[in-house]
Amino acid sequence: MRWKLLLVAAIAAGTVASAQTGRPAGYLAPGELDVTAILEPAPRPGDPRYETDRDIFRDTRRLVGSERYALATQDAEIQPAAMLRNFSCAVGVALTPENSPKLLAVVQRAAADTGGQAGRAKEFYKRERPYVIDQGPTCQAPEELFDRRNNRASYDYPSGHSTWGWTWATVLAGAAPDRAQAILERGRAYADSRFVCGVHNESAVEAGMMSAATTMALVQTKPEYQADLAAARQELTALRQSGAPAPEHCDAEAALIAQRVMPALPALEPAEAE
Repeated sequence: MRWKLLLVAAIAAGTVASAQTGRPAGYLAPGELDVTAILEPAPRPGDPRYETDRDIFRDTRRLVGSERYALATQDAEIQPAAMLRNFSCAVGVALTPENSPKLLAVVQRAAADTGGQAGRAKEFYKRERPYVIDQGPTCQAPEELFDRRNNRASYDYPSGHSTWGWTWATVLAGAAPDRAQAILERGRAYADSRFVCGVHNESAVEAGMMSAATTMALVQTKPEYQADLAAARQELTALRQSGAPAPEHCDAEAALIAQRVMPALPALEPAEAE
């Protein structure tokens, strides 16, 4: 619960203050980036993307009770041990807070930047969550996503979980580049879990990944980040070379991740020669 509160606070406030310095805990300086100038505007009623989001929410309710829905429910957990578990198969070794402290530290610091950008964008766009617009089951109780300070459901666009997951995927891909393909696939599936759960619109999931990628493009230029990532890469390399085992459930997880859960689109007709 403590880590969930910290993540929510980072997303809501934009920065996490350092107790020692009073400066933001992230790698970016205040005002160095404004992701709202980069993201596409959130869909509004009358926008085709708005109706597509509604279709996806209604269509993916068919997944309730499936193994993919169970994975999405698991992916709703955001504490460090859960995130390390979620990416363990992609990395090829069981990750824990005890064996990966440097990796965890760099992700959390980067997440202060990516989460802050996502939080400001949420307040800027004020897009409602899908279950507020249409009825349907969700893998998280709406009470968990309720903004008690403002007495309403927290906003949808961009998805904070998707931002969080893509931050993890980006850092891990840099720490284990030989596993980047599997890591990024897991990051995409982690983000998809939010609309599988029914707690975010698909457009918000895409925006969360875009917000994280945009922010991380700048974070990755910072010497402090590069030094922290190098230390995390060394730590992870040593762990992988130690003979530490991979989790036992990786084949089953890979099969679920390979599923593309978007509604099927009609095949395009071949273009006629002019």
